[in-house]
Parts: sequence; structure tokens; C-alpha cells
Amino acid sequence: QVQLVESGGGSVQAGGSLRLSCAASGYTYRYISMGWFRQAPGSDREGVAVINTGGGSTYYADSVKGRFTISQDNAENTVYLQMNSLKPEDSAMYYCAANRWYRGRLTASDFNYWGQGTQVTVSS
Repeated sequence: QVQLVESGGGSVQAGGSLRLSCAASGYTYRYISMGWFRQAPGSDREGVAVINTGGGSTYYADSVKGRFTISQDNAENTVYLQMNSLKPEDSAMYYCAANRWYRGRLTASDFNYWGQGTQVTVSS
């Protein structure tokens, strides 16, 4: 059973930065696919970024390209989401997700394991 624990959320003004972390544990295979999703009140869950921890391939939502960067530290079994130039519309609960296979897309149903989420609030 894969466990995911997010951290790093908070409140920031527009234009600011935050870095989210997702620590993974409990899996026996060497590499997995890990992604970040977000959900604002009254909205559907939206894919943000995904990374293949085996090869480093990444995929981003158009809305965050050039502003967000997903990265990994395999020694620490941790994935990061560096968020720069934040906008009020980035405000949401951010969830880390994991799946055995990397598919290069942001489809929530691809992911079997989810964290509890960390809140990001961007004020104008």
C-alpha cells in the first residue's frame, strides 16, 4: 500500500512562490509515476503536473506551464512542485497522487493512490 504525505501549502500573495512536497512510502517497485492535482471549491479536480520517477519525463497542464516545475528526489522518495508567479486562480487544495505506470497525461482515474491534500491560497 502506497502512502503519500503532502506538505508545503500556505497563503501567499499573487506573484509569490510556494514549494509543495510529497513523500511516498510503502511501495516495493523501484519507480512510480507521481502527479499533482488540485481542486477548488465547486470545481472538478484538475491535473497540474506528473513525473515518471524512473526516467524523469514530465507533463504539465497548459495553465501552469512555465510557472510550475515538478521534480523528484529518489533518494528521499519525494516529489516536489515548485510554484512560481502564483495567481489567485491557483488557489485550491493540492493533492499528490501515485500510480505504478507513467502514461504522460493528467487523468485522475489513472492514479490509484492519493494523499490528503495541502491547501494553497493566493491573494490578489
